Order: sequence, then structure tokens, then C-alpha cells
Amino acid sequence: MSLLIEPQALAARLGDCVVVDCRHDLAAPDAGCKAYDAGHIPGAVFAHLETDLSGPKSGLNGRHPLPAPEALAEWAGRAGIGARTQVVAYDASGGMFAARLWWLLRWLGHERVAVLDGGWQAWLAAGLPVSAEVAQPTAVRFDARPDATVVVDMLQVRANLDEPACLVVDARSPERYRGLGETIDPVGGHIPGAANRFFQHNLDAGGRFKPAAQLRDEWLAVLGEYPPAGLICQCGSGVTACHNLFALELAGLPGARLYPGSWSEWCAHPDNPVAR
Repeated sequence: MSLLIEPQALAARLGDCVVVDCRHDLAAPDAGCKAYDAGHIPGAVFAHLETDLSGPKSGLNGRHPLPAPEALAEWAGRAGIGARTQVVAYDASGGMFAARLWWLLRWLGHERVAVLDGGWQAWLAAGLPVSAEVAQPTAVRFDARPDATVVVDMLQVRANLDEPACLVVDARSPERYRGLGETIDPVGGHIPGAANRFFQHNLDAGGRFKPAAQLRDEWLAVLGEYPPAGLICQCGSGVTACHNLFALELAGLPGARLYPGSWSEWCAHPDNPVAR
């Protein structure tokens, strides 16, 4: 499969892949599992952002720190994801949570991951079947091979302030980027020098990803003089930044890295500067 798959194409291949329901609501953490219980793509397993796709919070490492590679590998194995398993992730939020799983599995060395274009809404609009039966996958072994080169930490971002070798790109809304109306994190603003590319701008009016050529043109305007490998993607907590990383892959501009702690980690340290 390519990075994206259409609902009808997925329906024809349900027996050949592991489908992962990543639906979530940041304001109501139980909403995703309740939605899964009410109905999901047949055979899909559920991944909870807070417990499966994130690690323990310390109060200083952001709202959705990366899970330990061994913990994520254990979850993937229980979900039936082996070395050659094709995975398809979906959500009901334009791919923002599905892209998190896409990035996490790629981080661990698993390349066979696609995102359902249009997500849950597109599946329903196509009139495809829905099931309330909880999947019971056969557990397999998942060998994690985490790639440390695709991640940057807070100290690296801080060092980049003085000698900007990389461009930091913030995936949050323009309002939150500017420090206006912040309702999630205790401090409003952004990392000094960061550019803003709202992740929703990767989607068209129907909630599907824009064509690759259009994404490429738009992202080249963001990049300016920087190569894709010179990008550090961040957001509020390392979730929607993965949407931008996914869009860059679609656009044929791979190589950008993730700052997982993102703004929620940055603003938890009072000595970090803030721009508004």
C-alpha cells in the first residue's frame, strides 16, 4: 500500500492487514474507546492515545511523551502486528491521531503503515460495513528498531535558538501559535523562531489530504532555504506534528524530525524563552 488508502480499497483488503482505530478526543479521553465499542471497521483493533501511543507523564516531559519502544512493541505484538504486517490507521479527526500511529511505527522500523484517507467519516459515507465486535487478534512478535535520528529533544531545540541550523515548524492553530486563546497548556505562545503550518492546512474542504503536488508547493513555501532534513516538527504535545510529517512524506519531502515534547514540554520549563 501507499501512504494513503481509500475506503473501498481497504474494504477489499480487510483480511490482509491490521486495521487500527485511533479515534480520540483530547477533551474527553474516553470518547475514542466508547466510539469503538459503538461501532468500528470490522476487525479493527483499538489504540488509545493516552495509554497505548504515549508514555508516562512527569509534568515536565509534555502531555503525550513518546512511549518506551519496548512498551509500544508489546502493544503492537498484541495487536497482531508482525514484521511484514500491513497496518492501516484511521480516526475521525482528519488523520491527526492516525498519523501519530503511522509515525510511531515508522520510528520503530515498521514501514508498512498507511492512513485511511478521510477516516471514519469517509468509511461511513461509502456505505461500508460497521461492526461492534471487539477484535481478538492473534499475538505475534514485534521487534522494535527505534531510529534515534528522527527525534530531537528539548536541549537540541534550545541549542538551535542560538545557532539556527534547523527550522522549527509549529503545527498548532495560528491563534495558539500567537499565544491567543490558549486553553490546553498553561502558557501561550511559541518557540522563538518557529514557523507556523497549521496541520489542518494539509487537508481539503472535505477532510481528505490535498494532492501530493499541492502539498509539495505549499511545503516548499514553508521550507524556504531549508532542506526537508532541516525541519523540526512540533505542536502542542507531539501529536499533530506527526500530521505535518505525514504530509511531508506525501509531498515527497521526507527527512524532517519530530520534537515529541513540543510546546507542552517547552512551556513547562520556565527558563525556556517564549515568543508571542
